[in-house]
Amino acid sequence: MESPSHLALVDSAPGMRRYAALANALRVRVVAGEWPPGSALPAESLLAAEHQVALGTMRRALELLVEQGLIERIHGKGTFVRQGIAGGSMLRFFRFGGGSNEVPQSRILVRKSVTATTAVARGLGIGPGEPVLHLLRLRLLASQPCLIEEMWLPLDLFAPLADDDLAGWDDLLYPMFARRCGVHVHRAVDQIGFGAMTGAQAAQLRLPAGHPCVAVERSAYDLTGRCVEWRTTRGDANAFHYTITIT
Repeated sequence: MESPSHLALVDSAPGMRRYAALANALRVRVVAGEWPPGSALPAESLLAAEHQVALGTMRRALELLVEQGLIERIHGKGTFVRQGIAGGSMLRFFRFGGGSNEVPQSRILVRKSVTATTAVARGLGIGPGEPVLHLLRLRLLASQPCLIEEMWLPLDLFAPLADDDLAGWDDLLYPMFARRCGVHVHRAVDQIGFGAMTGAQAAQLRLPAGHPCVAVERSAYDLTGRCVEWRTTRGDANAFHYTITIT
């Protein structure tokens, strides 16, 4: 009887430890959707038997995937594929009077399908001219505008959102991306910069044109490492607040 095809993936490349090769094989199965985000992995003993490795080797492979942030262990429950991030609130960079854990309201001002400019293509890691979904979103706290966001999404992943009813959109987009498009944001990289608002940006936030702003540029990635969102969030620089503890 032939072994299942994924067992061949355990073969180590020259110089690669067996547990690392095994971790790669398990990663392939997760990325392929065999175990969706939030689902439990089979017991370690079952996985070890399936891949024909020692239990200790399987445990080390799983530990490596935990270190890499792909899976997580929940005491008393088992090992699960990480759900990804719910949104990573931009409010942590600002102090508007509300709590940083408060979910701001979301209002989509612009939604249109366009072709990627050179800058957008570079941000998303795609070719110039490829179709993308462009969104302009206003965030509000207690009905007061606080953040203006421009974002671009690869249209091949987010086609269901291109012409549906905006009234059905959630205030938090990442859970909606997962539910509506099957896109799970696994990690995000935020870069902070400073500048001045254009007249249109300032008007949306009820500020004068040229007002100083903080610009947070985000690149968000799925389990495969593909960039699924490129976003710039702008807010009043006078409300900027960020704390970091160094030990």
